[in-house]
Parts: sequence; structure tokens; C-alpha cells
Amino acid sequence: MSDPAVRVDTTSQVPPYEQIRAQLAALILTGRLTEGERLPTVRQLAADLDLAPGTVARAYRQLEAAELIRTRRGAGTRVAAPPSGSQAHDVDQLATLARDFTSAARALGAETQDILTAVRDALDPRSVSSSATADSGASGPKTAGVGARRRSEEQS
Repeated sequence: MSDPAVRVDTTSQVPPYEQIRAQLAALILTGRLTEGERLPTVRQLAADLDLAPGTVARAYRQLEAAELIRTRRGAGTRVAAPPSGSQAHDVDQLATLARDFTSAARALGAETQDILTAVRDALDPRSVSSSATADSGASGPKTAGVGARRRSEEQS
């Protein structure tokens, strides 16, 4: 299984920090990134995405404010424990995530049917769309894996 990835389209109208925040929030809230899983450092993710470290730091600060991640000196940035009582989903938060996703998808030029297909594919992890695994060249979205640090540390 491959690591979850964060993609940033620098040509999008959605700011890069917001793309990072929305994608990481979605990965955490859907359980693809689990409690205690280590995220790349700000500098590492910035380098992987060819962005300024301040851009990634802003996304991480917003995720910390939402209590989705925690950063500890010496322990790095990790996915936080889900808030107590988080069994029932927050309708407002779900609506925000949906708006974030559709805005980012529209900025990429996706049509309604493509967006719906992407959501269906995300809901059914056994279904892998070929478009989800295709990478563009240098002018397209930039992708960085997240969560790999913990697994590589466990193997050493």
C-alpha cells in the first residue's frame, strides 16, 4: 500500500497552504492518517513540494489550532488523538471539507462528474482510479508522501 500523498497545484486559485491544510485534515478525519502517525517536518514537506517552509508552517499551525495534529520538540509533528465524542461527525466540518475539496477540484478544471467519481473512489479504497495515480510533469501538481517517516523509522 502506498503512503497518502499531498498534492499542491501552484497554478490553482486556492492558496498552497490551504490545499495542504484541507488535504491533511481530510486524511486525518477519514482515518487514512492515524493517531500518532508522524508527519514530515515543515522543511521536508516544503522541499518535497517545492514550496517555502512558511507555507507548510501556516498549514500545520491551522491543523494544530483545529487539534488535528500536535508538534513536540524532539518528537516531531504527529496526528493527534481524535477529540472525545468524535464518533458522530460534525455536519459543519463535513460541509467545510466538501467545499474545500470541490473548490480545489474546480480550480484544477475538474467537471462535476469527475469530482463525484473522485469522491466515490475515495470512499471505496479497493477502487483505484487511474487518474488518481497519474503524475503530471514539472508544470502540474506537486506531490509529497506523508506518513512514510514513521514506517521507515520502525524498520530501522
